[in-house]
Amino acid sequence: MRRFRPATAGRYALLLLLTALGTTTIGAQDDPTHGPRQNAFDEILDLYVRDGFVYYRALKLERARFDRVVDRLATTPVGSLSRDEQLAFWLNAYNALVLRTVIDRYPIDGKSPLYPANSIRQIPGAFESARHNVAGRSVTLDEIENAIIPGFHDPRTYFALGRGAVSSGRLRSEAFAADRLEAQLTDVAGECARRLACVQIDRTENQVLASSIFSWREREFTAAYAGAASARFNARSPIERAILAYVEPRLLGLEQEFLARNVFDVRFQPFDWSLNDLTGRGGQ
Repeated sequence: MRRFRPATAGRYALLLLLTALGTTTIGAQDDPTHGPRQNAFDEILDLYVRDGFVYYRALKLERARFDRVVDRLATTPVGSLSRDEQLAFWLNAYNALVLRTVIDRYPIDGKSPLYPANSIRQIPGAFESARHNVAGRSVTLDEIENAIIPGFHDPRTYFALGRGAVSSGRLRSEAFAADRLEAQLTDVAGECARRLACVQIDRTENQVLASSIFSWREREFTAAYAGAASARFNARSPIERAILAYVEPRLLGLEQEFLARNVFDVRFQPFDWSLNDLTGRGGQ
């Protein structure tokens, strides 16, 4: 685990303002008291996220520090930032707001039979109606995902959003940053082929089981990936071709051979909205 040396109050406040949840970083050569690419949100994610699961209980105990980081979202100007800086900002903003939404109500013990008792979906309006001040705007989580993120035209981002759920994209233990965003999103796409929540090759049932996220964002994935699918998949639907083009290059050899026979069904997995809570998975 990385360790951080204390900074003076003025230096720490400047770091928070400049980094704004990962949009800009101060290198080691500029700040000898911090390692390269370190910032406040990086520290929080590094301390409290493990393999996509979160120490929500521990994070809630330190929420005053976390709130100071998230509150910076409200006044962070983004209009003059580069495309990658803006995208990194919005991905980090979404993930930070999901974390705060959960710890505001943690431990969650909801009664709706539609979702697991500990699900973020048990929080009324968590995605649809709860509003947050971000970059001088009032937005919901759904508005970030459905109106802002699509403007960047990169479907990989939908697996970079940590929705507080087991079946979501894996929440990273680091913030997104403009100067390494392409590498981070490439890694996000590669993880899909390695995570059962994203894609499963079931040889016994002759199926490819794909994440529901592909179906939720069918238009974006189809536009970006369907045309890149192997010609042997031409008879399949556009979304099936997109899924196969997205995952096939990242699969193991035996799995690629299975796809090459092209006699399988593609089905969408039910989305598991259980909270990605590390308690009971090695957490305290």
